[in-house]
Amino acid sequence: MESAFQQAPTTADLQQRELDAMCVNESVLKHPWWYNLKYSAWGILFGIVFVKAEIVSWFRIQEMFRFESFHMYGVIGTAVMVGLISVLIIKRTKAKTVYGEEIHIPSKTFNKGQIYGALIFGLGWAITGACPGPLFAQIGAGYGVILVTFLSAVAGTWVYGRFREQLPH
Repeated sequence: MESAFQQAPTTADLQQRELDAMCVNESVLKHPWWYNLKYSAWGILFGIVFVKAEIVSWFRIQEMFRFESFHMYGVIGTAVMVGLISVLIIKRTKAKTVYGEEIHIPSKTFNKGQIYGALIFGLGWAITGACPGPLFAQIGAGYGVILVTFLSAVAGTWVYGRFREQLPH
């Protein structure tokens, strides 16, 4: 029978994963499948907030890209500030997860691939009116045509994974 705890990753392992831009805050705890249902509940609540705040509205997103409305800039700016403050608090207080595991936030370095990625992401967002978070809320709200965008996002993720080694990082 497998133990409920795995061996914690070594420092060298974490440093290698940081270079690969993978998640390094993996829990060593194992839980039954139903344990993750709480995340689905939070996701559904988050999606409802997105729909009610009109963040998933194609028209709102188009207004943003045409500089016709401050609505989306206010939402994005608020999210950036909340994220910034949260990360600062986590780093300064050396916060731990609810299970007492250390939260490690690696330093990131800039590279030219981020420019290309940002341009492709922005163009896709402007054309489709959807980015990864609101995509699921749009599907949940019944906008069936977004399934094309979802499948395109999955295909793009696969292409990136397939050709990652040849891309500029």
